[in-house]
Amino acid sequence: MAETARENQSIYRFRWIGYGFLLFALIDSVLAIIPPNFAAPSWKLQVMGKLVETVAVPLLGFGLIFFGEFYDRKAFEKVLLKILSWLCLVLAIAFLLLIPMGVIGAFQVDSEAAKVDRNAIQQQVLRQAAPTLAQIKQLEDQLNKSGPEAIKKLGAQLGSLGITFDTQDPEKARADLLNRVNQLKAQAQGQIQNQVQEQVQAAEKQRLEIRKNALKWNLGALIAATLFFVLWKSTRWAR
Repeated sequence: MAETARENQSIYRFRWIGYGFLLFALIDSVLAIIPPNFAAPSWKLQVMGKLVETVAVPLLGFGLIFFGEFYDRKAFEKVLLKILSWLCLVLAIAFLLLIPMGVIGAFQVDSEAAKVDRNAIQQQVLRQAAPTLAQIKQLEDQLNKSGPEAIKKLGAQLGSLGITFDTQDPEKARADLLNRVNQLKAQAQGQIQNQVQEQVQAAEKQRLEIRKNALKWNLGALIAATLFFVLWKSTRWAR
């Protein structure tokens, strides 16, 4: 008798834990769609991802609640079981409907990412580097137009910054400075190309990640829909 009583207590604990899981799932589902932004494809994909990633919680909750069928149920709980059984069918349909939404959302997000081509990225990086390139060009023009006295004056200014060169021969000094300016220009252009390449690779990686997540979430939604349907079908006793 004592052993049977302990087994009965285990059934009750499973059921209460199941109700708790359903409450957790409800909170997660509400938070997943707040704030709503139906016009944004990325929002649709994120909502689908959150729902699929956490679908194990309600599935486990339903399984624990249905454990033991009608054994030692209160009258109100039998009505609740009927509602929960039909809710499983509703959720199965809902997760099936998530699949086309996820496919469309992934396609739209991927299309937006594809619009950011290499030329657009290069133009953006060039705009960011424009002040540095303008300073280098200004220094280059200044050196080409400067006379011997201006070169000596520039040498004194650069000397205070720790950049020294022979100002006794202005033409040699001009050539040395132009050589340094060309090195700075090449270095700046190299950095621009590296940034462009890094951003292009990051965009391609993001597109690949979107496709992988979309595939995973669509398969997850299909599996979840199947399991909810199985739960609904296997709980005829509750209806």
